[in-house]
Amino acid sequence: QVHLVESGGDSVQAGGSLRLSCVPTKNTYNTYCMLWFRQAPGKEREGVATIDFDGTATYADSVKGRFLISRDNSKHNMSLEMKNLKPEDTATYYCAAIGTRWCSATLTEKGPRFPYNNLDAWGQGTLVTVAS
Repeated sequence: QVHLVESGGDSVQAGGSLRLSCVPTKNTYNTYCMLWFRQAPGKEREGVATIDFDGTATYADSVKGRFLISRDNSKHNMSLEMKNLKPEDTATYYCAAIGTRWCSATLTEKGPRFPYNNLDAWGQGTLVTVAS
């Protein structure tokens, strides 16, 4: 269900930085795993970063050391700091909430195996474009 709203997408040059934010519109998801996933035209849907209810964060290998996910349960929001952006980071980025048991699968499974049907909430996406 579309109960999250993303913001912060923009067009930047390679090497630039962006900060994406995600807030709920209806429910709160403090006990859920929150995540960012992305999809680019012609490419598989892939998980980017997850942060579980206890603050444990994990990242896709492609963004490790460049992206930082965080959440503030007191304010019911989540963010993704992206640095040293590369053209291959160009995609629509979505925030989502999923049960803890599915958290790791959002990073290990891509394309049709991505646990999209297990998401409890998601947003409509924000576009990130990185020019070379």
